[in-house]
Amino acid sequence: MFKIARANTPTSHSHAFPEAEEDESTMVSQFTVSESWEGDLSNGVIKLGERATALHGLATAECGLLSMMRCYEPNDRAHILELFEQAATSSSRFCYSTTILHNDGHRQPVFCIGESVGLEQDSDGSMLGLFVFPRFKLAPGAHLRSYG
Repeated sequence: MFKIARANTPTSHSHAFPEAEEDESTMVSQFTVSESWEGDLSNGVIKLGERATALHGLATAECGLLSMMRCYEPNDRAHILELFEQAATSSSRFCYSTTILHNDGHRQPVFCIGESVGLEQDSDGSMLGLFVFPRFKLAPGAHLRSYG
């Protein structure tokens, strides 16, 4: 899945969704690990959290987009790069899902939701987002199946 939507307004729509109740938050954390990330469009640096850095197999939290994507499913990289390029030119909201390929052969599904902001102003803009990692890995050679 690779989606992008242009932002019609300068404010986020996140306030339109009700907050999760405590039981729902507990259930979400039972099945997933999530962590925020941010990007500076003036220099192209993406800053990941501690868990996302480790799950992406990176040595440091600050990296470039290509370094971050190096562990992604090869067939998805061009689509994800295109999303980031589009989001870097016009304030947008985007999402993607892919699989992180680990050196030991295991595969970690990852979902990313992001937003670029400030591109219509005098600044170079920035990005912010959230990674969601399901609390399971796929065995070497296993794939997620799509239905529907």
